[in-house]
Amino acid sequence: MAISPPPGLIRFGVFELDLRSRQLSRKGVRVRLPQQPIQVLCVLLDRPGEVVTREELHKLLWPEDVFVDFDLGLNKSVQKLREALGDSPGSPLYIETVPRIGYRFIAPVNGTTAALEADEGTATPMSQSIAVPPAKAPIAEVRRAPWFLLAACAVGVAACVALTFGGMALYRWRHRQPEVKYTQLTDFTDSAAEPALSPDGRMVAFIRGGETFITTDQIYVKMLPNGEARRVTDDNRPKYGLAFSPDGSEIAYTVLENSGFSTYEVSSLGGEPHLLLKNAAGLVWLAPQRLLFSETHSGIHMGVVTASVTREGQREIYFPAHERGMAHYSIPSPDRRWALVVEMDGNGDWAQCRLVDLKGQSSPRLVGPKGACTSAGWSTDGEWMYFTAWVEGQSHIWRQGFQDGAPEQITFGPTEEVGVAVEPAGAALITSVGAHKSDIWIHDAKGERSLSSEGDVASELSPPEFSSDATILYYLLRREEGLGAELWRTAVETGKSEVVFPGISMSAFDVSADGKQVVFTTEEPGGTTQLWLAHMDRSVAATKLGVSGARSPHFGAGGQILFQKMEGNVNYLEQVNPDGSHLSKMLPYPIIEFQGVSPGGRWVMAALPRTPAENVPEVAAIPLNGAAPRRICENYCIPRWSTDGKFLFVTVEEPSRTGAGRSLAIPVGPGESLPDLPAGGIEPMAEPSTVQGAESIGRGEFVPGKDRAQYAWVNTVVHRNLYRVSLP
Repeated sequence: MAISPPPGLIRFGVFELDLRSRQLSRKGVRVRLPQQPIQVLCVLLDRPGEVVTREELHKLLWPEDVFVDFDLGLNKSVQKLREALGDSPGSPLYIETVPRIGYRFIAPVNGTTAALEADEGTATPMSQSIAVPPAKAPIAEVRRAPWFLLAACAVGVAACVALTFGGMALYRWRHRQPEVKYTQLTDFTDSAAEPALSPDGRMVAFIRGGETFITTDQIYVKMLPNGEARRVTDDNRPKYGLAFSPDGSEIAYTVLENSGFSTYEVSSLGGEPHLLLKNAAGLVWLAPQRLLFSETHSGIHMGVVTASVTREGQREIYFPAHERGMAHYSIPSPDRRWALVVEMDGNGDWAQCRLVDLKGQSSPRLVGPKGACTSAGWSTDGEWMYFTAWVEGQSHIWRQGFQDGAPEQITFGPTEEVGVAVEPAGAALITSVGAHKSDIWIHDAKGERSLSSEGDVASELSPPEFSSDATILYYLLRREEGLGAELWRTAVETGKSEVVFPGISMSAFDVSADGKQVVFTTEEPGGTTQLWLAHMDRSVAATKLGVSGARSPHFGAGGQILFQKMEGNVNYLEQVNPDGSHLSKMLPYPIIEFQGVSPGGRWVMAALPRTPAENVPEVAAIPLNGAAPRRICENYCIPRWSTDGKFLFVTVEEPSRTGAGRSLAIPVGPGESLPDLPAGGIEPMAEPSTVQGAESIGRGEFVPGKDRAQYAWVNTVVHRNLYRVSLP
């Protein structure tokens, strides 16, 4: 006898929609789908067999005052929904298009899937191999039953349908998309990011440029709502984390300089900045003479402390457990009892936000959505916590009731929100709204041109890389928002592009020197990574190597696979054979970050812990013959090799809104022998004369090819402006 699904579960075909978690699954396996298509599906399932007009969907899901292109958003959501269901607009099984009117859900709803599963067979979970699942949905077989069974079932089905859709209506009423209103505050052709409000709410400070964290761009201020934006800084030091002083006359901001972070102040009217506090980041005021900020104890281990402006009465509040963890921001509650901490984890990735007790009477705990939290704030009464977080590839605003509420998303759509500054009145917040687009460009003898296909290059996951002969460029590409990144390759000469492993989402990769294999990681639910090895010709299925938690995989000179792995509160460089055997540490001491292997395999590049007095890790080339490491940079950097191993490239000037940055091309001797480098490493802004034979390259971040004249880079176009977002 078929069992009707419980309230909150809607079944159709081999699919099941959980209304409570808003997750779609196919035969028990979750189907990754952004929330906007899920909402469209909920509306269609609420009225099966009926036409739902585009106007109705607009009113239900995209209120008129929401900043979004409705037609584009709806078309894209329906397209993603059909792809997830294996449906076709020409011969639909689930969603029928009613031309120029709307859509109709045509499949039977709320029925059992037992017959379908018997017809299709049992699904096999992914274990030791990866295969692309079939996309086509099955056609249900209709079976007849005796009239008395049909009558009994009809009563039961009617009750279940009423209960299920009654529960659905109640759920949608309780969890309906909050109504928000967007009011544009700036209108730049580039970007405005990192908003901070003055205590009286009359002035907003922000950084104008392309990046949302650590940028050499400049700080601006604007009187709200319609004042003219004015620039108040004029320096190229990397900066982030703006905060007004209690009287609103000064703006504090974090600067990355020399061996660590410092906090500077500049007048809100403009002028010459002055040093406020060394070894201090993300600084805010608890009181006129009491500060809350982050400092580093050793290496880059950064935690939250409180002290006076003269550092008297300093007290530790919270330090991440991992030695590479970095608590960049701490936002105090209105009563100064709690703080929300925005931090990076042991792998250098943004982590879920954390709530800490400023009095130390309770343990820190995770809050907000399960995603990469990049900013946070409090309502003026302390009853709500606000976050911007990346969840399933999209950054939106979330809120959570203090202390035991559940995270609730309050902005939606194809645009992204980054940064949170809550107005003193508590009726709205200021955020940066916009979008970004990343593609690959190449510089060679033919000039400069774009190479990548449509989509978004996911360089934040894993940088692109050339083949050994520099004729092919490999990179990760997202073709749809909210979905994973696939490995693509493009022929440099012709520009022809193709996906290498369709349907396999990767988080990092490295192609072998002969181009025949790729080692990569995938991310599983909960954030755990798995290490895989695959043949580029797809002659056999990819093999799982049995290593969980691997990061930054690379092939070694002897065919072994090198990777970074966390053990306890530190990272190690480890290795494993291609068949998954002989897992061991490559180096006996911990590292901060694994950055790669030289083409000839003589050197591994890594950031190493420094002494407690030195706050920036030592970026070094570590020889595998047991000799002493060679320090490369005075500050943090990522050295890169030409594909033939004849040049080492080091960035000395970061890109900014007004420039592409600059690097040094350093010639390398036979057998990858490094030249003499400054004892303390190459300084920022260093000239070519710093290293004998070096030359300048007019690009700060790039992927080297076979020589100094050939390189590729990810060109990211960011367009964001500040908006006032009303709170529901």
